[in-house]
Amino acid sequence: MTSPLPALKERVRAARSSTGTGEAVFASVVLFTLFAGEFWRDLISWPGYFVLAAVLGIGSAVLLVRSRPTFRWRTTPKALVVFLALAIVSIAWSAYPGASALGVLAQLLTTVGGLFLGLRLGREGLLSALSTAFRWILGLSLLFEFVVAVFVRHPVLPLTPAEAVPAGPLPQAFYWSRGVLFHGGPIQGIVGNSNLLAMIALLAIVVFGIQFADRTIRRGSAATWLVIAVLTFVLTRSATVIAASLATAVVLGFALWTRRAGPERRTPVYVVAAVAVAAVIVIVSVFASRIPALFGKSEDLTGRLDIWDKVIGLAQQRPVFGWGWVSYWAPWVKPFKGLATRNGVEYLQAHNAWLDVWLQLGIVGLVVFILLVLTTFGRAWFLAVDRPRRTVADDRPYRATDLLPLLLLAALIAQSFAESRLLIEGGWALLVALAVSTKRTWR
Repeated sequence: MTSPLPALKERVRAARSSTGTGEAVFASVVLFTLFAGEFWRDLISWPGYFVLAAVLGIGSAVLLVRSRPTFRWRTTPKALVVFLALAIVSIAWSAYPGASALGVLAQLLTTVGGLFLGLRLGREGLLSALSTAFRWILGLSLLFEFVVAVFVRHPVLPLTPAEAVPAGPLPQAFYWSRGVLFHGGPIQGIVGNSNLLAMIALLAIVVFGIQFADRTIRRGSAATWLVIAVLTFVLTRSATVIAASLATAVVLGFALWTRRAGPERRTPVYVVAAVAVAAVIVIVSVFASRIPALFGKSEDLTGRLDIWDKVIGLAQQRPVFGWGWVSYWAPWVKPFKGLATRNGVEYLQAHNAWLDVWLQLGIVGLVVFILLVLTTFGRAWFLAVDRPRRTVADDRPYRATDLLPLLLLAALIAQSFAESRLLIEGGWALLVALAVSTKRTWR
């Protein structure tokens, strides 16, 4: 039997050659910050986080410019350009121009980070950087929860809360950690939110699973971190991310079926997929009131239905071009001030990316956003199911790594119906990275 060690060394060299060691570390720090922004805000305050984000954004821009990427309109995702242009010009008709300017600035900084990841890193480089960032987040999260549960033994507030902590009993969402590791969770980790930690764990399962299958790192290491990611996922007990994981698994199943069927026998796969999508829509429509109970949610989806109703009402007031882009809701301006408050907690998102886009950029922005997501998903699909080619011959073996964009997008899209994270920080940066990288030859 041939030893897998030479192949492993070759893949490691390929990952390292896709970007320099210094840039690889920088990429991991960028991804860590994008996905664990709450950690920095709870640790060093919002102003400190702004400084860190600015430094990383400028660093990403400098490295991107130094690499002198070739620009071709043909290989540029047009929907991304139009969406960003629409967000920028929306300042002109925004109901809150100052907040819109700040939101656009944050969006552009995040976009620069995504462009750096998508244009500067190769496929193996992005996989490696994601792996490193997720290891740090998951490892520090479990360590943090262990320290709180064993030594502190009571809920812990952020070191630098965004606002003054009121006297008396506090809502659970105020705590950085509730010290429930040995009670089966839900744990919140260093990001201070079980849903965010669960999503990171799900993406980590994808990344570590691909590394295990393709042996881009030693299998023992990949297996260990895969177990840690699964354990973290279970301890978060996040219903929304459980649903996202099921959707991701279904997409993986159809992708593997399509690979096995081959180019000539894909029609039955697509027919079954279309029927499955239609069936899901019908089931959700008919049994909408009963589905939340299956995931341990209340009938109002933990307040989401009320938030969606308010957002739809506002969107209908400015249906075509929206109220103006703002990214995170600005709680100091109308109509966001006091818009979504539940149990003493003010939420700064619509908990649905599609409704958030409609609210902020209207039907025009929503159409452009849908095109951006669908075209990126389509390219990721064919990257995953078609054999890699370097010659006319279609005989190269499939690789698990080619599934990376598809599965990441599947998880993010599934999450987008219950959270707006696809529009901000790690979600948006990954969408940008995958949009630009899949548009080019990324093998």
